Amino acid sequence: MKTILFILPFMMMSANNYSQPAIEKTRKKIFSSFEKMAMRNKKIGSSMLLIHSDNLGIHWKTSVDKDPVADVYPDQPYHFASIGKTITSVAIAILYEKGMIDFDELISRYLDEDIVNGLHIYEGRNYSGEIRVKHLLNHTSGLADYYTDKTDDKVSVMDLMIKDPDYFWTPVETIHWTKNNLKPFNTPGKGFHYSDTNYQLLGLIIESITGRSMHEVLSEYIFDPLGMNDTYQLFYSEPRNKNPQPMVNLYHDSLNLSKSRSISLDWAGGGIVSTSEDMLKFIKAIRQHTIISEETFGLMKDWARMGPGLYYGYGLMNFRFILTPEKYDIWGNSGSIGAFMYYNPAMDIYMIGSFHKLNFHAPPVIFIVRTLRKFSKLCRNGIE
Repeated sequence: MKTILFILPFMMMSANNYSQPAIEKTRKKIFSSFEKMAMRNKKIGSSMLLIHSDNLGIHWKTSVDKDPVADVYPDQPYHFASIGKTITSVAIAILYEKGMIDFDELISRYLDEDIVNGLHIYEGRNYSGEIRVKHLLNHTSGLADYYTDKTDDKVSVMDLMIKDPDYFWTPVETIHWTKNNLKPFNTPGKGFHYSDTNYQLLGLIIESITGRSMHEVLSEYIFDPLGMNDTYQLFYSEPRNKNPQPMVNLYHDSLNLSKSRSISLDWAGGGIVSTSEDMLKFIKAIRQHTIISEETFGLMKDWARMGPGLYYGYGLMNFRFILTPEKYDIWGNSGSIGAFMYYNPAMDIYMIGSFHKLNFHAPPVIFIVRTLRKFSKLCRNGIE
């Protein structure tokens, strides 16, 4: 195992004129913290990190190699898991701006009867015809999550993914599996339940209203305009660039899921492979309103409460940390494999990367908070 550091030089003079010794000291502390967190867990999983700030004039990258069979590099493509939901939601937002869809519209307008019939039967009543697009986007539809919710026999599709890694899941199949094996959690619009099923439906809606494959829509409306040439939808498309490095390996115990057809189950809920650099282009385009308007971005902040200090909008997570100053608030998204893509408005800091470990939820957020504290200290003490 080894750590590989790739650091771009100090790119520009900061508007706040922070001293380079202070900047370098902060970088070393952050990279050390990242490496310790990556190495502490016994699971195999190589980690990548990119930190960017125009305000501070920094652009830092590093990777921590824990792969027993292949080296890992900071610019290597990797699986972004549920961060792909942000890409799906932005695609929906673009179609909204084109007048092709409305957030308040019933999904039955866009989907075949075979998909909608029996989709949401809760406490003996059929709510399938009452689900709206916005309910899918912010997980308030009440639909079960095929990926992690379990049947009466304690089985989820995630379990099946690991059990049969060669099986290829289609989007329609995941939806029918949900209808046949799981029960909804609440009536549409009356509660929050995180569900990959919602985003599979959104992917089908994108294809229905455009008459094109989802990967074609993503390329035309997002990847190509933003120059995201290393980004693609796994199993469905290829990147424009032929990256010399393959997708970073993703392990569950000794099983290398990156080689498994069964991770096809994610599709519109997270089937995106990209690089940290490409995803920086993407989240900056959202913040700078170059991919969607400021008004539409405001509509995407229809926050549903996930838990204490945590909210979910249209493909976006928003952390408002309890007992922590507002300057630490972040928005972006997370993936179940320890992937993260967040922006901190107060200090103009982007953090993108992954710990690449299955069911690795809390550590990335802990790392982000610790990192923001280090930057806060720099902002207080690092001026020449």
